[in-house]
Amino acid sequence: MTTPNSLEARDIAHLVHPYTDLRAHEAKGPLIITGGRGIWVEDAEGRRYIEGLAGLWCVALGFGEQRLIEAARRQMERIAYTHTFAHRSSEPVIMLAEKLVAMAPGALNRVFFVNSGSEAVDTAIKLAWYYNNARGKPEKKRIIARRRGYHGVTVAAGHLTGLAYARAGFDLPMRDRFLHLTPPSHYREGLPGESEEAFTDRLAFELETLIAAVGAETIAAFIAEPVMGAGGVIVPPADYFRKIQPILRRHDILMIADEVICGFGRTGNAWGSDTYGIEPDMVTCAKQLSSGYQPIAALLMTDAVFEVVAEQSAKLGVLGMGYTYGGHPVPAAVALRTLEIYEEDGTFAHVRRVSPRFLERLKALEQHPLVGEARGVGLLGGIELVRDKRTREQFDPALKLAAKVVENCAARGLLLRPLPGDVVGICPPLVISEDEIDDLFDRLAGALEDTSGALDRAA
Repeated sequence: MTTPNSLEARDIAHLVHPYTDLRAHEAKGPLIITGGRGIWVEDAEGRRYIEGLAGLWCVALGFGEQRLIEAARRQMERIAYTHTFAHRSSEPVIMLAEKLVAMAPGALNRVFFVNSGSEAVDTAIKLAWYYNNARGKPEKKRIIARRRGYHGVTVAAGHLTGLAYARAGFDLPMRDRFLHLTPPSHYREGLPGESEEAFTDRLAFELETLIAAVGAETIAAFIAEPVMGAGGVIVPPADYFRKIQPILRRHDILMIADEVICGFGRTGNAWGSDTYGIEPDMVTCAKQLSSGYQPIAALLMTDAVFEVVAEQSAKLGVLGMGYTYGGHPVPAAVALRTLEIYEEDGTFAHVRRVSPRFLERLKALEQHPLVGEARGVGLLGGIELVRDKRTREQFDPALKLAAKVVENCAARGLLLRPLPGDVVGICPPLVISEDEIDDLFDRLAGALEDTSGALDRAA
């Protein structure tokens, strides 16, 4: 029998890895993670690493959390599977929906369970279309997103994702229902001498101009991550959403907050919407909903949206969509226990206590010659690498400098992720301590020095 520590190249030759140069992967092979405890993971060779991206932005409570393991075991012993089709449900699904509604931002009162953030976004798109059909506005179908936004990689969600790698080679985008605006990155998108306030005024005007050009009667929704995660950890100016939302309301355009990364304490509040004053009509959430221990996601919506959808489904006889594993009782039980632990342990308050240290150490990296901007909120951060700090000139993308920094981080026992725009993303488990934050940034600072030294030697 093959054990984790005896895996060889032949054992993994048939795996296809996402977000990977597949030819390079075949030559090198994957990093095989075999265990973890707290913020630490271990590979098949026994090397230990700080998991600095919480897996994929999701393992909020760290690894080896026995309370979540026990929740899954108990639920599997009771009923391992039942569905939510045709008025069926289960106790953990009902209780989880009640818990989500109780903590939801704004007036979100209805929950539709799915399996992933991409599915949640797809569902939001479909229901926005369904909603406008039901209102007798069949032309109101366009969805506005932002360049560098990440909303998933399914066919529909992939249209919204404003990143080249999610489109290249996949025939995306295919049609004109999906529009993209400037991301709220003052550092990268601001004009010379332009203040943050003037920058956000310009972005609001850009939105107004787009609406005027294509017609408000053709636009169903605007979707935005409170903080843009996979597109480079873009933290919006404080007044960005305050200026955007009145425009949406005035033109009868739904606000969809994509909380897949920001939800459940990442920004220091329960939701990124709370942090930035967003009043959404729909919210997508996933990842930290179950601390990554089980695949589960959800779309939350207001009664105003739900009632229109419900009335239309009554006319048609059925709401013709759902997923076999949407509302699976085991992930629901784990997610419910996750939300309970956040409350029991004061996890969000812990984030607010330790985030000043996280942000202090993050900001200090701007002193390094390679770092143009270090930005973050809560326990979410990113450093943007530049060739020239004064002009903000970037390195040749072919150099893949962020990937080199991440590779050097791994050599120092820290797992991070390169992001588009030569950004290194940092998103540790929410349970990280101040001492562990210092350890993480010490390793990252060392990796920057390693990278800088290699550049000097190659010059």
